[in-house]
Amino acid sequence: MSNPMRIVPVPCLKDNYAYLVVCERTGEAAVVDPSEAAPVLAAAAREGVKIRAIWCTHHHFDHVGGNEEVAKAANVREITGHVSDRGRVPGQTRFLETGDTVQVGDVRAYAMHIPGHTTGAVAYVIDDADQRAAFTGDTLFLAGCGRMFEGTPVQFQTSLTLLAELPPDTRVYCGHEYTAANLRFARHVEPSNSALVREVESLRVPSVPGTIGNERATNPFLRVRQEEIRRTLGIPKDADDVAAFAAIRAEKDEFRA
Repeated sequence: MSNPMRIVPVPCLKDNYAYLVVCERTGEAAVVDPSEAAPVLAAAAREGVKIRAIWCTHHHFDHVGGNEEVAKAANVREITGHVSDRGRVPGQTRFLETGDTVQVGDVRAYAMHIPGHTTGAVAYVIDDADQRAAFTGDTLFLAGCGRMFEGTPVQFQTSLTLLAELPPDTRVYCGHEYTAANLRFARHVEPSNSALVREVESLRVPSVPGTIGNERATNPFLRVRQEEIRRTLGIPKDADDVAAFAAIRAEKDEFRA
């Protein structure tokens, strides 16, 4: 690998994930979405790494609640988020636009603005041919997507399309362990999808990471043109992708299984 790294999922709160993105050469790490400090600091100590940066995917407290405590304990000087989250991300020092890069040791990621769940949602994408990864926060989950709290259907559909266009071997590191429930919904709207059967049978918690390729095959929010999904939900064949996404999101909001 040209820039050896490892990614350490850190369970936080009830069902959140933070992540340590570790540069193997330097022993430095960035932490993605430290919702609480204690598990993150314990993981860094256990892994023998020094936290140098905090990369925030969006402003919700269950993703940034540990920012200031982690920064103080580890003497972190860089806390990043989208430029539109200014004043909403505790301790933010860098204000990113799409294409801006962040780096820890030899590991470099670029920012991708992906509004929908929130208006300031941003993914961090590592596009090394040997080790592709995307930290998607609550915009793209494994087999699902986040609720639409601040964005619009057009924004959310555009953001999911951008993520789906990443190389299929890109590993997806999302913000919550919601995969089992998401797969139940995916089977509800597309019951004949054989890829979903295999996914449900193989699922073991924790489920992260997934891959973009697998999401293309199983995630209903990336499959808005599938005839079976449209038929199940009564979405007209000639409805555009945004309207189909909005209908699927509305169905998921009310789904219980």
